[in-house]
Amino acid sequence: MGSSTQVKAGAEGARIARAAGLVSAMTLVSRVLGLVREVVFAALLGAGYHADAFKIGFRIPNLLRDLFAEGALSAAFVPTYARTPKEGGREAAFALANRVLTVLAVLLGGLIVAAIVFAWPLVSLLASGFDDEPGKAALTVFLTRLMMPFLLLASFAAVAMGMLNAEERFGVPALSPALFNVVAIACAGVLWVRGLPPEQVVVGWAVGTLLGGLAQFGVQVPSLRRLGWRFRPEWAPQDPGLLRIARLMAPATAGLAAVEVNIVVNSYFASQEAGAVSRLDFAFRLLYLPVGLFGVALGTIATAGLARRAAEADMDGLRNTLRQALSMLAYLTVPATVGLMVLGVQVVRLIYERGRFAPADTQATATALFLYSFGLVGYTGVKVLAPAFYALGRPRVPLLASVCAVATNLAVVLLLHGRLGFRAIALGTALGSLVNAGLLVAGFERRVGGLFGHGLFRPIGRMAVSAGAMGALAWLAAWGLERHFGTSGLRAQLVTGLVPVAAGTFAYALLTRALRVGEAEVLWRMVRERLVRKK
Repeated sequence: MGSSTQVKAGAEGARIARAAGLVSAMTLVSRVLGLVREVVFAALLGAGYHADAFKIGFRIPNLLRDLFAEGALSAAFVPTYARTPKEGGREAAFALANRVLTVLAVLLGGLIVAAIVFAWPLVSLLASGFDDEPGKAALTVFLTRLMMPFLLLASFAAVAMGMLNAEERFGVPALSPALFNVVAIACAGVLWVRGLPPEQVVVGWAVGTLLGGLAQFGVQVPSLRRLGWRFRPEWAPQDPGLLRIARLMAPATAGLAAVEVNIVVNSYFASQEAGAVSRLDFAFRLLYLPVGLFGVALGTIATAGLARRAAEADMDGLRNTLRQALSMLAYLTVPATVGLMVLGVQVVRLIYERGRFAPADTQATATALFLYSFGLVGYTGVKVLAPAFYALGRPRVPLLASVCAVATNLAVVLLLHGRLGFRAIALGTALGSLVNAGLLVAGFERRVGGLFGHGLFRPIGRMAVSAGAMGALAWLAAWGLERHFGTSGLRAQLVTGLVPVAAGTFAYALLTRALRVGEAEVLWRMVRERLVRKK
């Protein structure tokens, strides 16, 4: 019995690793393009007046997208859509998707109109500090109104992504954000060539954002059509599938609303310091690279698997899927956490420090990145843990965990902002994410159990030891290279930024394999098999 369980666990781990490898590869392309987009943005607008205005102007539709599309809707839609073919066939699933899209078009269309009308009070709520700089609040309001339709485009893209993920077709959905970045970069290239002033660049960037959102949805439509889906507007608010999604969304939306309150408060305090909004956002973008590569990828794979096993009442399979996903997540994010803490200045300098982005912006952004990094494991862990509760039909647990995380962040910001400034916001966010993940782990163990068994903590301890040694090596490499090459110029930035990262990655892989960490063995076996196939 034990041997059979281990074989199943190994097969499940390999399946998750292969699927996560595909999604991570696709996501890597998108994240690299996203970094290129942010590099161009920083060079064109720096981390001050116009960059702050864009960040807040985009934050309003983005907050609503997180609330209604990529957050609560995705969490509720995927398990419901995955269950529907078992009950009524694929045509019933397509009909459910059409009804969801129709409801979204009506409800979010009204929300967009309301946000355009009330843009002034919304901007005042998020960034009251902008009133201290002439014209900054007015520019932010204009950009908010211009970018509000992004909410509907992103929501449609999220539904399409959920449909394809539920069908276990992960490649195109993972790659679709790359097209958003390609369009934004292309628009930025036009702005760069034309040599426009910042006040025109920021408007052009907003237009590029809308075009990118349209491309992100459109690129997924051909894959859906090949599956047989055709969009037909269907207004059926009493549909059982819609009602189930609404029931799942209600507590999830409440939990996400608490997170949005968190962001509103953070934005309010950050707006009191010139450039703080942009610096925090640039730092979080770097943090989100490993979150997107590992947390979102594994969360995407796990969500489909968890939903299927919950629908089949396979609790052993559900526990095993979650345990394997968390173990693989720890293997990837523990070294990423150490690396971002140790090499934050070098990474920020390499990626952002050019054009209007000054050395002072590098130091401030690296400080925020260091503090954000404390919560990386928790932030990525939530991407895997929360879907388990939605698959089980227990959305209240993530709601309560989210509320506690928000309370933690607010307490840190309110208590420490006067002394630490924007640093308190990064620290509060990190601690809140750890609280969130910790409560989800405890909640799953209490209600379902079996998560802490099978030696989960021993390999994580070996990962931590390996990551600590990796961090020491990377720091020494960066210190020595900076003494030799300096820190000015692209050549010095490339050497001092990339060589320590490569050395640390290689060292971590060797150490974890030497310490017989299972995830290292799985990944090494996958690499070896691919090399053999190529020969």
